[in-house]
Amino acid sequence: MKILSVFGTRPEAGKMIPLILEMQKNARIESVVCVTAQHRELLDGMLQPFGVEPDYDLNLMMAGQTLTDITTRVLKEFAPVLEEVKPDILLVHGDTTTTFAASLAAFYARVAVGHVEAGLRSFDKFRPYPEEINRKLTTALADFHFAPTGLSHENLLQENVPNEKIFITGNTAIDMIKHTVSKDNRFNTAVLDSVDFSKRVILMTAHRRENWGQPMENICHAVKRIVNDFPDVFLVWAVHPGKAAREPAHAILGGMERVLLTEPLDIFDMHNMMSRAHLLLTDSGGLQEESPSFDLPTIVLREVTERPEGLTAGTLVLAGVEENSIYNEATRLLTDCDAYEKMAAAQNPFGDGNASKRIIDAILKS
Repeated sequence: MKILSVFGTRPEAGKMIPLILEMQKNARIESVVCVTAQHRELLDGMLQPFGVEPDYDLNLMMAGQTLTDITTRVLKEFAPVLEEVKPDILLVHGDTTTTFAASLAAFYARVAVGHVEAGLRSFDKFRPYPEEINRKLTTALADFHFAPTGLSHENLLQENVPNEKIFITGNTAIDMIKHTVSKDNRFNTAVLDSVDFSKRVILMTAHRRENWGQPMENICHAVKRIVNDFPDVFLVWAVHPGKAAREPAHAILGGMERVLLTEPLDIFDMHNMMSRAHLLLTDSGGLQEESPSFDLPTIVLREVTERPEGLTAGTLVLAGVEENSIYNEATRLLTDCDAYEKMAAAQNPFGDGNASKRIIDAILKS
């Protein structure tokens, strides 16, 4: 069976690599990889450490690109790849613009689509934006739906997806952890050696479009208060390269003691930081899934999450984007040992590290 995988961003790569590695080991599968490079600078360097070489690199990223730019370029440039490869199935992941546009191109070419991480819903079309609509449109185009949890399976049933086309697999993000965490916790990024692990380390990311502007400033001010009020805290923020996050982060937190503003971390450093951190603040979707595997209580910097399983399991707490609410949630977990330990001990509801094998089994039996 010829299986073509396509992705364009670093988070997609992090969740597709374990699946690609499993396919490479299977004699019944010819695996072909295409990257759109929707996020060129964040994708580069992700594949090489795992020995994954793209067969096709569309190199689509442009300065100042809009969602319309990405969508139209993927449609135009991916169509010839489908024509040349003629895959039995196209695998797409999650909710990026690459995912939606590639699925649409596959539909036009009458190629079956398998949607990895299918069925996540926030039920708010603008949060996260544009991801909520990207994944719903991909559901409409997909032929096979690999749902990470029972709740995502139920969401798909509610949208009249046939039950026999849905497979509950767990999330491939959990599979990836087996490949990334080192026993000696060594970092690739030298600046991380300056982190004071004698203190309680708060790891942080923030980049969502809906958090641009005032919400991002609120987040920064909340974090500044946390660092000032807790002398035993050390903050590490892996700052997204976009100016919407970078400018307020450096303007409000730059130069503070016990604050390290770094470039985005590769997946090895991120996972090794998570394994040693005390608390995670993030608006990332993928990190919400991964953090329970590190017993890492997580404050979600969003108004809604499409991963409510974490809220139910107790691995996540939703803080919103108001300064006081973020500060109060962090203060609670930094001062209430019982609340902290309860979150740290909660079981990961997103998978057991075997999602890739289940996806491959489902494809080969279909």
